[in-house]
Amino acid sequence: MTILDFQQAKRDKKKLVVVTAYDALFTRIVEQAGIQAILVGDSLGVVVQGKPNTLAVTMEEMLYHTKLVASAAQRALVIADMPFMSYQASTEEAVRNAGRFLQAGAMAVKLEGGGGMADRVRAMTSIGIPVMGHLGMTPQSVHVLGGYKVQGKMKDRAAVLLDDAKALEAAGAFGLVLEAMPVSVAKDITEAISIPTIGIGAGPCCDGQVLVLYDLLGLFDDFVPKFVKPYAHLKTDALQAIRRYKEEVEQGKFPSDSESYH
Repeated sequence: MTILDFQQAKRDKKKLVVVTAYDALFTRIVEQAGIQAILVGDSLGVVVQGKPNTLAVTMEEMLYHTKLVASAAQRALVIADMPFMSYQASTEEAVRNAGRFLQAGAMAVKLEGGGGMADRVRAMTSIGIPVMGHLGMTPQSVHVLGGYKVQGKMKDRAAVLLDDAKALEAAGAFGLVLEAMPVSVAKDITEAISIPTIGIGAGPCCDGQVLVLYDLLGLFDDFVPKFVKPYAHLKTDALQAIRRYKEEVEQGKFPSDSESYH
């Protein structure tokens, strides 16, 4: 999967399927499932590091996980999330940090924000760094937005989101993540721009969907947004397995003769 393949999928009306991954093991599993693109998301701050939000995730941490994923990926398009304050301060710093992700093995980067980030996107794409935008509920702006809330419910805010989408497309973004917005708003944006939209809590009209891997596998249940559909319940399975292991060790059943060397 290349950037051009990713964009062609919209023209061919083929849905794009994206999931997050943060290490080599899950990357291999995701690829075996035929997933087309992997986002090394700063969501790792919550689901891997146990933090309340994504704001404390650093460049070094994101580069480390990007290297793990990129080294294991054979076919999927690897997109790296730019963490908080890696691109907001200046265009020069944004370009430099984006380049570090490509050096780490990513094929593209993702950043949050609307028209105000167009100059960053334009500067990156002008030197060959593919950029994906992110509109709607942008987790790095959680405090400004007053929490994790649906965006674009009012007509004026929906209009701003549409303008932002057009601005990012004009700046050279190859795609957009649309998070937590009404179905109608996401539909309008998807139809108004020529680049793919990837929804997460934005309804079925987007050109593709993305979910956090730990959410869709049922591993993370500290909080489950409305837009999450668990396709497995691996936390339950893991608890049962670990409890059985504990029980067998305490009862002297493990290791048995078949798990012992002679």
